Amino acid sequence: MKLSKHLLSCSLISILLLGCGAEKKEITVKTNSEIVLDQSVIKINEALKALKTTDSFPRHIVKGEKDWRLVGVRDWCSGFWPGILWYTYEYTGDAEVKTAAEKYTASIKTIAYTEAEDHDIGFQVYCSFGNGYRLTGNEAYKDIMLAAADTLATLYNPIVGSIHSWPSKQEYPHNTIVDNMMNLELLFWAAKNGGNKKLYDIALSHAEVTMNNLVRPDSAVYHLGSFDNKTGQFIRGVTHQGYADESMWARGQTWGIYGFAVAYRESGRTDFLETSIKLTEHYLKRLPKDGVPYWDFDDPAIPNAPKDASAAAVAACGLLELAELVKDNKLQDKYRQEAKRFITALSSKNYLSGDANNALLLHSTGHHPKGREIDEPIIYADYYFMEALLRLEKLENSNHLALIK
Repeated sequence: MKLSKHLLSCSLISILLLGCGAEKKEITVKTNSEIVLDQSVIKINEALKALKTTDSFPRHIVKGEKDWRLVGVRDWCSGFWPGILWYTYEYTGDAEVKTAAEKYTASIKTIAYTEAEDHDIGFQVYCSFGNGYRLTGNEAYKDIMLAAADTLATLYNPIVGSIHSWPSKQEYPHNTIVDNMMNLELLFWAAKNGGNKKLYDIALSHAEVTMNNLVRPDSAVYHLGSFDNKTGQFIRGVTHQGYADESMWARGQTWGIYGFAVAYRESGRTDFLETSIKLTEHYLKRLPKDGVPYWDFDDPAIPNAPKDASAAAVAACGLLELAELVKDNKLQDKYRQEAKRFITALSSKNYLSGDANNALLLHSTGHHPKGREIDEPIIYADYYFMEALLRLEKLENSNHLALIK
């Protein structure tokens, strides 16, 4: 396997042994994140070989099975597998993986040019084409992303001031879910890269409405906010994937942490930063000892409730993002150390899949109330785990290089 220049330059750490007449010796050392990345690359290539088509995408693995169950391009999870392949290419420089990433990414193009069904356009397109454009500069990818941003923006209701996240849920005239915070990055990106400047305003307004209505006084978040689509008035907050309306659904909290951090990065709005910090501190305060949350912090079945490794992976990415944004050195160090703790926990034998199946991580929970994807490998857990590992690997190697200069 061909290694990228980045890997070759960053995985060699020079340790100089100095003494009376001693020669300088160079010892090759790999960081823990590189070791886990190497293992993950092997697993991803094994999964890739087991897949036969490029227009169906891994979603989850049923207990006792080895291979991924597949979904079509319209599924909200379709963008995560090509995103994982792009992350693998970023780390290895493997031309075959790049080719596979291009093929799976191409299948998602249709999302950008068909009527918007829900907010998940960001997950589908930004994770696939976004990573592809970042790594290759392919101008065709840029055009598709700009079209996808325009399509996502058609769901914006100016009376409410937010995107209609789930139009299919007729019981709520206009709904905005916390997951939607993650899809604003596509709009922010498009506004800066040739798209309509109104896309920035839409993203900003959506984040503000979410902050003012879905973030509760206890610093947890509602999964869904219901609004009157004619007056814009907030009606109530509810859950769909959490234990109860007022409970703390783990993955929803991490969507908020990461999403508001990105909203601050793109807008400079300090209230978004403060919101991300507030959600983070509440999350950290309630975590179990191993750093991987139960699917909902208020499930009365705890400690016998299922965990959600995907929430821990999203949290790791969110905290590494947040650490780059806060000015306080103590907070920077705290959030980096907590993110590293989550990644270390997920990298243990308790959560890595090993030989069990073709996924990277075990023990994620998708939709507990409906009994779907409970305590199973789920593709977005692997996606954010790869993102977190790459972020940590770059951070660790930049620190090592600084020490030896």
